[in-house]
Amino acid sequence: MSRTILPGAKVGVLGSGQLGRMFAIAARRMGYRVHTLSPADDTPTGQVADVEINAAYDHLDAIRSFARNVDVVTFEFENVPAATAAAAAEFAPVRPDGAVLHTTQNRLREKTFLTQAGFAVTPFAAVRSAEELKQAIGKLGLPAVLKTAGWGYDGKGQIKLESAAEADAAWTALKTDEAVLEAWVDYECEVSVVAARGMDGAIVDYGLIANTHSNHILDVSAAPAPLPADLAEEASQIARGVLDQLKVVGVLCVEFFVTRSGKLWINELAPRPHNSGHLTFDACITSQFEQQLRAICGLPLGSTELLRPAAMANLLGDRWQQGEPDWAAMCELPNVKLHLYGKAEPRPGRKMGHLTALARDAQSAIHDVLAARDRLSGRVGKRGTLATDETRIEHG
Repeated sequence: MSRTILPGAKVGVLGSGQLGRMFAIAARRMGYRVHTLSPADDTPTGQVADVEINAAYDHLDAIRSFARNVDVVTFEFENVPAATAAAAAEFAPVRPDGAVLHTTQNRLREKTFLTQAGFAVTPFAAVRSAEELKQAIGKLGLPAVLKTAGWGYDGKGQIKLESAAEADAAWTALKTDEAVLEAWVDYECEVSVVAARGMDGAIVDYGLIANTHSNHILDVSAAPAPLPADLAEEASQIARGVLDQLKVVGVLCVEFFVTRSGKLWINELAPRPHNSGHLTFDACITSQFEQQLRAICGLPLGSTELLRPAAMANLLGDRWQQGEPDWAAMCELPNVKLHLYGKAEPRPGRKMGHLTALARDAQSAIHDVLAARDRLSGRVGKRGTLATDETRIEHG
């Protein structure tokens, strides 16, 4: 029987971005030591960890040395090579298991697993050549989306196809030897369920979160999602089934499309805390990051109760293009929380931080978080009112 890893122990994180940073904050608060490894220095995670190791993920001797000095290893993004997780597992438990990582870091393996397990996914076909792409178009129809099988996130590695004449150029542009063609889904909205599974098989989830995207990058999330209760319950049960089938120990996010007819299609899995779950840091009794810690250490899972409706808005590097954002103006809204990730260089499309607003209902929280984000750019309208780019997430 696996032992419980108690406060004071050392937790290792493979990866060093903002997810690791928020995990490290949660772990430090509970008295754990945090070690992080990635091919960079002065990282978001390293700034708050006890130990920061700079090493390539394929430097397996460095990975083994890292694992020798911690009590458990987890990861904060799914593009850590499976061989890295296997090397770490020689000296410390890796949670979620490397097999989960192997399945979810490749779209073809992930969709094949979900289909074989009986879950509804976006219709897809494997593509390994320009000729196979043409055959897949004939099977699935157009429009469709061509995606690399591996190493894609935030819209990277994918091309929308509107006509068969675009096939050859799209295949060449993708620069891969394995891809997935997905049918275009006429969806009403995008939602997600963040859930955690403990070592004893217990599962908790945070309910249905509504998401909107801009340029393929998550822009705003809100909870609770303004959708029917039976649909939210169905999404919860699907997510719990996925975690059970994968035997996850840790946190996993299931992203869904909600079709115009009210059906749920799984879009993608993320075997870690998720951008859409950042609002749990402020709005829930137990954040997704503390939940990850509890799960991998064998502690009982915490309550996922939503204390107040909440909305999260990402802050991308574009916000810095006209100079330093006006943080003081943003902070004039007392129900909005600021999270910055400690990244030195703001670049367009780079996630630099996020805002979370707590309010009487989800729509008010969306209004407030977007108003706060507008203040960063000085977008204050006449008579002190704010000219917001308000995002509406309504009932379908």
